[in-house]
Amino acid sequence: MSNEKTVTFPVEGAHVMLFARSIGDYNPAYHDPGDGEGNPMSARAVPPTFPQAVAQFDPDYPLRIKDGEAWFGSGAGPSGIKDKPATSGGLHAEQHFEYIRPIRPGEVLTARYSQGDTWEKESRRAGKLTFTERLVDYYDRDGNHVCRARGIGVRTERPVDQG
Repeated sequence: MSNEKTVTFPVEGAHVMLFARSIGDYNPAYHDPGDGEGNPMSARAVPPTFPQAVAQFDPDYPLRIKDGEAWFGSGAGPSGIKDKPATSGGLHAEQHFEYIRPIRPGEVLTARYSQGDTWEKESRRAGKLTFTERLVDYYDRDGNHVCRARGIGVRTERPVDQG
């Protein structure tokens, strides 16, 4: 991924509420009707993994269904893709979030993507494993660093031996 890629997105109360519901977190801080207006979509805070919601604002996000294109789906059933998708063969192995300060609803954040380290390890059952680190740094409107998300992906040299 290029060091040049950025995505800007608003942190809105309704988005925070929907994100929290999607992960089964009903903490009132994420959708508080006690905001003085009785608004069930207000939020005072965001869930710890909320920065991942930037994907919904990224036009190039590879897992999003695209109009008029077959989607590879979840792998639980037919997908419409005849051949193996280009993104197969990898595993999202780790995800870390490091907060410099809390993210607050009402902010506008810019996510800056960059490639981190790459390393290899030998496996008995799958051959060489290639680990790739992806970094996403989040900045507020004033350019202050707010959060860093660090994801680790792994690809195998060959299918895992079942024996």
